[in-house]
Amino acid sequence: MSRSEPTPPAVIAERIEDVDVSDEMQGSFLEYAYSVIYSRALPDARDGLKPVQRRILYQMAEMGLRPDKGHVKSARVVGEVMGKLHPHGDTAIYDTLVRMAQAFTLRVPLIDGHGNFGSLDDGPAASRYTEARLAAPALAMTENLDEDVVNFVPNYDNQLTQPEVLPAAYPNLLVNGASGIAVGMATNMAPHNLIEVVGAARHLLAHPDASLDELMEFVPGPDLPTGGTIVGLSGIKDAYATGRGSFKTRARVSIEAISARKTGLVVTELPYLVGPEKVIEKIKEGVNSKKLSGISDVTDLTDRMKGLRLVIGIKTGFSPEAVLEQLYRYTPLEDSFNINAVALVDGGPQTLGLRELLVVYVGHRIEVVTRRSAYRLARRKERLHLVLGLLIAIIDIDEVIQVIRTSDDSEQARKRLIEVFELSQLQSEYILELRLRRLTRFSRIELESERDQLEAEIAALEKLLSSKKAIRTLVSDELAAVAEKFGTPRRTLLTEAKPSIAGAAAKRGTPVVLEVQDAPTRVYVSVTGRIARVDVAESNETLPDRASPVKRRSKHDAVLSVLDTTTRAEIGAVTNLGRLIRFTPVDLPLMPSSSIQLAAGVKVGDYLALSNKSEKVLAIVSLDSEQPIALGTKQGVVKRLAPGDWANKPDFEIIALKAKDEVVGAVQGGDDDELVFVTSDAQLLRFSAGGVRPQGRAAGGMAGIKLSADAAVIAFTSVSPADAETAVVATVAIGSQTLLGVDPGSAKVSDFTEFPAKGRATGGVRAQRFLKGEDTLAVAWVGAAPAHAVASDGSPRTLPESGARRDASGVMLDAVIGAIGAQIS
Repeated sequence: MSRSEPTPPAVIAERIEDVDVSDEMQGSFLEYAYSVIYSRALPDARDGLKPVQRRILYQMAEMGLRPDKGHVKSARVVGEVMGKLHPHGDTAIYDTLVRMAQAFTLRVPLIDGHGNFGSLDDGPAASRYTEARLAAPALAMTENLDEDVVNFVPNYDNQLTQPEVLPAAYPNLLVNGASGIAVGMATNMAPHNLIEVVGAARHLLAHPDASLDELMEFVPGPDLPTGGTIVGLSGIKDAYATGRGSFKTRARVSIEAISARKTGLVVTELPYLVGPEKVIEKIKEGVNSKKLSGISDVTDLTDRMKGLRLVIGIKTGFSPEAVLEQLYRYTPLEDSFNINAVALVDGGPQTLGLRELLVVYVGHRIEVVTRRSAYRLARRKERLHLVLGLLIAIIDIDEVIQVIRTSDDSEQARKRLIEVFELSQLQSEYILELRLRRLTRFSRIELESERDQLEAEIAALEKLLSSKKAIRTLVSDELAAVAEKFGTPRRTLLTEAKPSIAGAAAKRGTPVVLEVQDAPTRVYVSVTGRIARVDVAESNETLPDRASPVKRRSKHDAVLSVLDTTTRAEIGAVTNLGRLIRFTPVDLPLMPSSSIQLAAGVKVGDYLALSNKSEKVLAIVSLDSEQPIALGTKQGVVKRLAPGDWANKPDFEIIALKAKDEVVGAVQGGDDDELVFVTSDAQLLRFSAGGVRPQGRAAGGMAGIKLSADAAVIAFTSVSPADAETAVVATVAIGSQTLLGVDPGSAKVSDFTEFPAKGRATGGVRAQRFLKGEDTLAVAWVGAAPAHAVASDGSPRTLPESGARRDASGVMLDAVIGAIGAQIS
């Protein structure tokens, strides 16, 4: 062959094997499944950690990231773990680190995070922006790793070693729960309270044959990081018995007055792993799809200072309890949690109940303490052996030095020391390395003290290792110390299932009634400015006769105005500025009819949102009545407003007032009633309401009473023919020169029939003769007996007996009267 000819290619032997595809797929799938189950997805029942979690905690401990050290970048931790122990993506490692730092995910967080580690609705910042270090409970998970308490296995490239399992000073799997999806199986375990779980573990240590019922006395149910309420406990017992079960969690919700006229549902705790944005989104979807009704708005007031606060406004006329039941049914305010307690035991996945989980953990902890004690015993024996050799050397130090100096080399010196002083090889080597400064009298004393201490410790460890009961007691004591250090009170409330309005109605196939029923009710306004209502308890009852007082009267306050109406009716409040404000009584505070306390009502000014502090409510009236509303003003003007002349507005003016004038009284009645004016100069005028022609809203009224100079109207009302015979006139006179609220003055109570009727626009008749120093009326009231006097704070005051002449002088009072009104009936 010539050099110019190309060299033929080498013949490569082909190796082709026929493989059954199904066998190959089955084998490959089993290898993959094995890897996922054992190396990624399932936690170990002993320390409750998946491999990636265990590697993160171990590597951070090796890096010295203790709670008393500074935080380091999370990216640095991720890099160390990925490069040395966990050959997977950095995203998986960082996500695991984040989860271990989230207080809303773990009951006892293991990582102390600094920066944005996410929320229930938002993810965390990137690892380059956050910092981390071990939390204090993580030290209890990794302590004593240098004392041969667990086995170490090679890492992925056989260059380093890592713990097969962590010592775990507390039952982490039960305390923090776990979740993971493997191949053909999954695990989902709820968090529990550390104190309760430790209590059960200690009971099991003391009573190895303890039953599940006994353990459940310590662990009644899960304790979720976000609190909430667990409804129904039967599913929990199933899970504790078999490892599988489910329970429902509900948000913690309170019904509160979010404003004077509006009731709302305030959510302060949500079900486990449910965020407020998810709840708001579902509520909006439900309202738009007509599944939810009665909701006016949703406001998220959550902040770092007050925590979660989600306010759900309820429309007027809807029952908050019924709306809440609808929210439980259609939104994540009620959620289900399915327990599937699958964990690795002796290298294989098992489904474990509560007792089995505790048995595995207790066994692991006993092994850890036993191995730790054996390791400490061996180390102390080794040290004692060296100390005894040093003591021999120090006692005969001159001869030791002579032996060493006369030896040719260190090997000969070692052999001669062993022969002369009967030392071991370790002792002789230790003596040869001894520094001269240790050869003092004080060093000998120290060594003798150390020898005695070592001997005592060795005896204690040998005694411990010889008694299984002592080891179990030590494990129990260490668990108690951990619970005392890291335990916190229970957050989740455990309750039996309550009947659901929505659920019960759905089963019956009947619609859920969300709106408050339109039942008869009575609305009260007190003289001190509070408003409340009383409903009829049963549908077949009728409201009590207003003339008949109830058995238990209020000890405080008096009635300014009262109206019999229905719960959902629209009524109006008349103010001193001549405005009428529409509202319905459905959201008013409800008082029991057997014990009416007006002090329990809401301030009428807050409830109706009056325009300013000087505006006050004088009366409440029906907007469905055919009777006119009569108004009397400070300047003596009277007006009757034609019924039905209402503006289509929440509030509107019903009289055109003159400058510096204001309404002093408002009543609703027919033409047969008598209108009554009382002035500051003690004049009373009564005349027929039929003589006042009803006018429209824009009218300014007509002359009602003729006033003398410097006088003003202080009271205006009406008396029906039915009440005329029992009505009384109560007045309080004072001196205008005295300070208001200081001089009690004098008061009298006369029968209304004592006062003759006169025509409209006249001056009236005298209602009280002034005593020396008195020149004005401070308070006047006309109505059905008995009159009820109160102080400015609503506390009762005493009035004279009725029956005084109309123009008589008053009886001196011993306390200041702020107002007079009707008694509650």
